[in-house]
Order: sequence, then structure tokens, then C-alpha cells
Amino acid sequence: MSIRIGIAGITGRMGRLLAEEAVAAGATLAGGLGRPGAAPPGDTPAPLLPDAAALFAASDVVIDFTHAATAAAHAAAAAAAGKPLVLGTSGLSAADEAAVARAAAQVPIVYAANFAPGVNLVLAIAERMAAALPAEAYDAEILEMHHRQKVDAPSGTALALGRAVARGRGTTLEAAGTESGRDGHCGARRTGSIGFAALRGGQVVGEHTLLFAAASEQIAITHRSFDRRVYATGAVRAALWLRGRAPGLYDMKHVLGMEE
Repeated sequence: MSIRIGIAGITGRMGRLLAEEAVAAGATLAGGLGRPGAAPPGDTPAPLLPDAAALFAASDVVIDFTHAATAAAHAAAAAAAGKPLVLGTSGLSAADEAAVARAAAQVPIVYAANFAPGVNLVLAIAERMAAALPAEAYDAEILEMHHRQKVDAPSGTALALGRAVARGRGTTLEAAGTESGRDGHCGARRTGSIGFAALRGGQVVGEHTLLFAAASEQIAITHRSFDRRVYATGAVRAALWLRGRAPGLYDMKHVLGMEE
């Protein structure tokens, strides 16, 4: 039996790509949520449903790439319906993430900052590099650039990179401290902190560079996304993977088989 995939935000740019990739993967489009007055994707027709409860009721799994403001409500709807959720929305607050974690105690949820397979490999490499390069000698800086419409900064992927570096160093991003938005006479860089720089312009899909800079050498690892479809393909892969999973909070490392 074909899996029924529902898409929150199906009338948007990412929603349309998700619909196309779901159909390409052999899934059935159960329906979607969209902006009032917006039309569903023409090439992959699916009914627009009135609310999240109706979407989860009609679906075997829902993919949500909408807005941070709806993340907690959609996670609660998933738990109430007993249906899995793939959550790719960035910019969640600590309270939003706590709400997602509570829902994951009842249903399986894949929550990831980025669904591109390459990015998740970079995250794994970043953690290992940070473990090998001591914070006292190697400053960690993360540079990201996105299209001019992106509303949150640093990006969710940049923050995930920062957390990976912190884990590799046996700490947390909050404990390590962050540096961003340097301007004017801001003083010397703090040892062990993790720096962020965010650029916005044009229609850049996504670029992330992690730098480890020491007195005698510099190491950089960069990932560039050229097409948003890579996120849609990864999210549909996660939706198919979720079927039959036990409740819990998963990420793309689980989907890719990089973590049990």
C-alpha cells in the first residue's frame, strides 16, 4: 500500500518541490495546507485541507517546512493524531523545540536543520574535527550565505554546525559562547568561543563554510546547495523511513544510517 504523505505549506516554493518528490518516490499525496487563495501544485494535484488536524487525519506522515510559529502546533497535532512528522522548519525557539520533544515522546519525528545528505556528512565531520583540534589553538568560525528573503540568522544549519563543534569539544554551544555581528571596537576574540557570520543577498540557495584557524594553519570545509530540491528529496526520504518507527526524536543521521 502506498504511503500517504501530507504537506504543510504545499502551495509554497518548498511545498511544491516536496509534492513533486513525494509523487516521484511513489507516495500518494494526501493533501496539504496552504495560504488562503493559493492554488495547489498543478502537476501534482492534492486537496487543500482546512487545518492541521484534518491534514494529519488524512495522512500517514506529514512533512512541514513552513514557519517556526507553527512548529509547536503542528507537533502537537501529530501527537494528537498519532502520526509521524518530518519537521524541516528553522528558527525554532527553545520553547518550540521543547514542544517538539514532548510530541516525540508519543510519535516518531524527524527534526533536522538541513535535509541534504551532504550537509549531514559535513556535520559529522565537523564534530570529529573539533574533537581533534583543541579550542585553545584553533578558533572555529562559521560563515553562511542565503537568499535575501531568509528571515532568520544565523541559519539553522549554521547553528547545527556550531553545536557539532561544541559536541566535539565536550561542551554545548551555549557554554562555549558565540560571537557574531562584530562591529566597531568589539575587543579581542574570546578563546573557545564559536563565531558566526551571516550574509544575505540575491537568490543563493545555501552556502556554509566551517573554518578552524590556528596560528600556523587554517582548515576549511564548505557545502554549497545549488537547488532546493535536495532538501525536498531528503525530507521525502525521511518520511518513507519514519513508517513503522517507534516514538522518538530522530534526525538525518538516523535516516542516513549514520547513527543507531
